[in-house]
Amino acid sequence: MFAAVEEALRRLYPTRRWAERDEEAAFGAGVGAGEGARIARALAARLDAQAILRPGTPHETCDYIYVLCVGRPPSLLELREGLPSAEMGEADAAEIHELYLRVALSSVARFAAVQEVAMRAARGPRLARDAHDAHNADNADNANNANNDRPLVITEAPRTGVFDPILLRRFQALVAVLAEHGVRHLDFGEIIEPPPGFDPGDYADRYGGTPAVANYLFYPQPPNAVTTTLISST
Repeated sequence: MFAAVEEALRRLYPTRRWAERDEEAAFGAGVGAGEGARIARALAARLDAQAILRPGTPHETCDYIYVLCVGRPPSLLELREGLPSAEMGEADAAEIHELYLRVALSSVARFAAVQEVAMRAARGPRLARDAHDAHNADNADNANNANNDRPLVITEAPRTGVFDPILLRRFQALVAVLAEHGVRHLDFGEIIEPPPGFDPGDYADRYGGTPAVANYLFYPQPPNAVTTTLISST
């Protein structure tokens, strides 16, 4: 694994400096969206779980497959991403917790890295209303729709690897599926340190800290960065 990572970094970053990637060397070298979709279908069948492929942002060099391990469809991920199968009514409970295996499929090398991700949803504070709405706050219709002005807050919290024992069986099967598709799994614990001899450039100004191997191969943000999404029910 270490030799493969070193070779990829040398090919992609010949200057050994953050943000100076050789785009010609990176083009077509990783896992494309079509192959990612096939891997997602294979994971859903092998793991008997919901597996959803989601594209990375323009700043990321990966796409993601979220495998729902604790929870039930329609999932919070579907709701957050606005997928047709999800409805706001599913999240009317006081609080919902789900647990995923999140697979990052690199678009610049045939690598994948897997993280345990907790997703939580809860209703946020009531949104401010105009004077007319406040005057009618006691109206029966407004009372029946009390959640309409309380956004749903969905938090995604990744860990730097897979640690919960409840996930290990599926994690092992997931790694086997990746191998069958010719995608090398990188142990996340081995890619959270900076690569030796690399210049971090302006990474600290943009993201804080020093870029780890994972940042060169998958995405720029810190591996345990928490994201929060607010969804209005109106």
